[in-house]
Amino acid sequence: MKRTGERKHKAEYGRRWKTASVLLLAAALICTAVACAGKETQSRAEEEYGKLAEQTEAVTAAPEPEKTEEPEPEETQAPPEEKDPMAILEELGVPIPEKTVNFEELQAETNEDIYAWIYIPDTKIDYPVLQHPTDNTWYLNYNLDGSRGYPGCIYTEDYNAKDFTDPVTVLYGHNMKNGSMFAGLHRYSDSQYMEEHPYVYIYTEEGLLVYEIFSAHEYSDAHILYNHDYTRTAEFTEYLDAIRNVRDMGRVLLEEVEVTEESRILTMSTCIANKPDNRFLVQGVLLNGE
Repeated sequence: MKRTGERKHKAEYGRRWKTASVLLLAAALICTAVACAGKETQSRAEEEYGKLAEQTEAVTAAPEPEKTEEPEPEETQAPPEEKDPMAILEELGVPIPEKTVNFEELQAETNEDIYAWIYIPDTKIDYPVLQHPTDNTWYLNYNLDGSRGYPGCIYTEDYNAKDFTDPVTVLYGHNMKNGSMFAGLHRYSDSQYMEEHPYVYIYTEEGLLVYEIFSAHEYSDAHILYNHDYTRTAEFTEYLDAIRNVRDMGRVLLEEVEVTEESRILTMSTCIANKPDNRFLVQGVLLNGE
């Protein structure tokens, strides 16, 4: 009887082991399938970004010096006219890319939430900018076509207006391992790289905005916009002082770039590998806006 009991126990153990093996194999196959599906989604999304970037391909040309004529003397001095934003860039000697972004086509054929385009020459940063109407984290997790997964989108939250008139506008993007999306921001921890790639071009339906980059540093995961009103001079001054006083060892600050309480700041934010509670910020000041 004892041997019979042992045989039954061994048989039961064998059946359990086989069942466990089958379940483990099934789980492994499911994980593999999910991983493959995720990679396929990411690959499809990045291919879409590549096609869109090709449609807006830019050729950067140095600006021609503006011709000036001596004004004729007048008995009454007319009030100064507002300078054209493009004329401001030409006066500053900022190269202006010959880049065309068809927002009507992008919104109709790709995604209606596209409202701007960000471009940094000689980098992979050449993407549409989106803002979801109801969910501020939507484009952290979803792609242009609505599929869930990486690489997501470059996006802003509804704390920001979509005309870039806020004192501080924050753009978010993933730090992708393959160097896409906002991964390239980390290269601004090198001061020479910052000086060689000084401008961020933002295309909108109203025209072109250009920011000059002046700061790059690590930051906590504290929300930059939530509970802050940077239209208040004191809060905006505090924000600028915080940028100037960062103690990060990898921080780069170009003090020769003029930033005042009247400035408008673009802050680009991405994650830091192995530091889930920190962000890497690159900040620029608007050169051609009211």
